[in-house]
Amino acid sequence: MRIDFYRDLPELKSLLSSGVGSLNSLTPLFLMAHRSFLTTALLWVGLVAAPLASYAQGTVVLTGKVSGRTADTVAVSIRENPLDPKEQITYARLDDKGEFRLAVNVSGPTRADLVYGDDVAGLFLEPGNQLDVRFKGSDLASSVRFKGRGAEANTYLAEVDDKFVENDGFQVLPDNIMLYEPGFISFLDYRRKEEQKFLKGYSEDAQLTPAFKQYAQAEIDYSYANDRLTFQDLREQVVATESRLKLSPTYYDFLNDKSLLTNAEALQSEQYHEFLLNYIHYAAINAGKQRSSPDFYQVCYDLAKNQLSGPVRPIIMGRVMQESFRFGHVKQSAAMLADFRSIDPKNEYYPVLQQDFEAHKAFAIGAPAPDFHLLSSTGDTVSLRQFAGKLVYINFWRTTSGLALRDLPYAAELAKKFDGKNIVFLNIALDDNDGAWKQLVVSKKLAGVHVRAAGGMRSAVAKAYAVQDVPSYFLLAEDGTFLNTKPKRLSSRAAIDEIKESFGKAGTYSSTLPAVGKQ
Repeated sequence: MRIDFYRDLPELKSLLSSGVGSLNSLTPLFLMAHRSFLTTALLWVGLVAAPLASYAQGTVVLTGKVSGRTADTVAVSIRENPLDPKEQITYARLDDKGEFRLAVNVSGPTRADLVYGDDVAGLFLEPGNQLDVRFKGSDLASSVRFKGRGAEANTYLAEVDDKFVENDGFQVLPDNIMLYEPGFISFLDYRRKEEQKFLKGYSEDAQLTPAFKQYAQAEIDYSYANDRLTFQDLREQVVATESRLKLSPTYYDFLNDKSLLTNAEALQSEQYHEFLLNYIHYAAINAGKQRSSPDFYQVCYDLAKNQLSGPVRPIIMGRVMQESFRFGHVKQSAAMLADFRSIDPKNEYYPVLQQDFEAHKAFAIGAPAPDFHLLSSTGDTVSLRQFAGKLVYINFWRTTSGLALRDLPYAAELAKKFDGKNIVFLNIALDDNDGAWKQLVVSKKLAGVHVRAAGGMRSAVAKAYAVQDVPSYFLLAEDGTFLNTKPKRLSSRAAIDEIKESFGKAGTYSSTLPAVGKQ
């Protein structure tokens, strides 16, 4: 339940007096893992008994007990909006016996998490569920037991977690990713068969609702599809000793089943969302684009817009935009966001996306890098603008950082490698000790341009670039805009290729801008 502390003050007082409370709490976004592990500090209220009949039809009630308590609160976390990092947190304080009672409002079948301390167990909630939940404080996930209305579905989730999720033999990582194509497909087929057999057997012995059966089936279908779709890319990243695996011409034939793309029964499945996002990436790459292509996210946006339908369409388009906000060009992102307004006439997702765009636009590709004026090791004043027309590789470092010092020889090698090229290696020392910094720069004859920011990590330039630690790197385009806020480290072999590919890239981005939003 969402609470506005001014508008809903009377309701809030009523909730607190009846012993039920909820709070919207912010958690990190992530790229969307299988489960969100919550680090939000939960507030608590003492709970008093309340008749079950007093709750509305759209309410789920959980009562239960924790044996050997290790924390004071139990919480249920629900993400109401798949594009919003905010989660509805409903919490309850354990009484002296370790018992609790809480209620959450749901508009329909909903995935949720039961949270106790740092431990998390998956839930599937439907309006009218009345669950008795019991577990050991030292091990929520493997000890949780359910009774009451809705117990069958949640017991199934707990058993699937134990039988499949926690069993490395049924997971792609760490071992099965090493397989070659025939072995990997055999592994996926075997896992799907075993999961299907488990669901069928469980359904015969328990009364599962149609909504939950659809969800459970979708998790099976799309974990198979997603793992098969991403196998080649993931294997290339993990198995560094081998070149990219060549797959047979028929490997991706399973994607010809277009029902995989539009499946209203799978909307609650996170695996379905992840598959669709990865499918859009695959389709863009199949169309000749790479993640490094200036118009990659624009192409992904258009593919999602044109190939998907139904309620999942704006969600995946939104996911693509959230990637673009972080890794794409700021002007392309702005154009996509403007186009999205017509896709989302009910304003379900646009406000969340607008807020996300505003939070990331300052350091997005194409955003102007903050200017500064700093003293160099030779006593000259150096500004960023004086390097207009050149690539600028900025290295924030300090003389007391071992990791930063280890990168200095590589910085010298890069400077030598690109000597005479249209690039400046600008080293900004966040040192308080001017003498020690100058002595190191002069005595070691460090290559590149060297300046120091008085005040170190508290300096204006460190704050302007949101530097949290050193070394930190930024690659700026010839027009003074951000090209990469996390370029390859100076010590990385890939840094040379990345720099070579960056010359003139700002202009390439600009040439793609007018295409955004066109049919």
